[in-house]
Amino acid sequence: MSARLRHVFAASTLAALTSACALGCNEKALQTNAAADAGGHHTSASLTPEQASKVLARVGDRTITLGDYVATLEHMDQFDRLRYQSPERRKELLTEMVNIELLAQEAVAKGYDKDPVATQELRNILRDAMLAEAHKGVPAPNDIPEAEVRAYYDAHRADYRDPERRRVSVIVPKDEAAATQLLDTARKAPNATVWGDLVRKNSVDPQAKANVPIDLAGDLGLVSPPGDPRGENARVPAEVRAAVFELKDIADIYPRVVKADGKFYLVRFAAKTDAHERTLAEADRTIRVKLAQDKMHAKEAELLQQLRGQFPVQIDDAALARVRVDLADGGGAPAAPASPADAGRD
Repeated sequence: MSARLRHVFAASTLAALTSACALGCNEKALQTNAAADAGGHHTSASLTPEQASKVLARVGDRTITLGDYVATLEHMDQFDRLRYQSPERRKELLTEMVNIELLAQEAVAKGYDKDPVATQELRNILRDAMLAEAHKGVPAPNDIPEAEVRAYYDAHRADYRDPERRRVSVIVPKDEAAATQLLDTARKAPNATVWGDLVRKNSVDPQAKANVPIDLAGDLGLVSPPGDPRGENARVPAEVRAAVFELKDIADIYPRVVKADGKFYLVRFAAKTDAHERTLAEADRTIRVKLAQDKMHAKEAELLQQLRGQFPVQIDDAALARVRVDLADGGGAPAAPASPADAGRD
């Protein structure tokens, strides 16, 4: 199935789902009013079943009802919804819904709804609908009680003690001889601009060619002291990280060439962020978001546990182990299932 038809099928399915799950407001929702002009949401409780079933358009043997139409509007964010206040724009939206239905019906007639991608997209839509239902009642971050936030902070004080972090800048000459020859000159660099010029002229590291101000040439970012996992930086080898924390002052250059991962580094202590313990006020928003997410995940886990009891799950680990992934095209190919012949092998 083409990407366009996959999109059409998913959009049609979403419209059907939202019409069942999110019927909103009454016919006044289609009129321009002060609440709509202000970006306010229309209440869905006032749409009666009779209003929801009012037919706006017929497409083949399918209908598009007022409930479908309002659900489509409610699914938009408030700014997109403002575009559909005039009768002309509301007619455009209905025409778009008709076009989607036409294409969706043709896609189904051609069997595209049986395409694995289409069926997976439908599952994703249904999954999101179930999770949205499970999330009902989960408090927003701002609704988490202050006492709960403080209790979490007190129990996790160590998580809010940020260690000193140092900014690392490096020159990576082509080999050890070149690094040794350059070291004395680099250690005499009076400032970051001169160091940056040495980086641009001598470093083979891709970062040396980055389009940044010259005083940031060679910058690899921040690291915390060795052994602190919160300040790891994949761009900074462990040996370089250890070296920068042996230096005393900002702008110091490590007195020896540092060898790591087959490369040779000249290391500069470029800047630092002092150690800091965040107060409850500073950590408040982070804690609220985490607690809200934890509650959401707990609801999801509870639902999945319930469903596993209702629908037994069996996984064939042996078959999964035989899955082959073809990376010949650079990693974009999907995983290929084991062949029937493979499936019969031990």
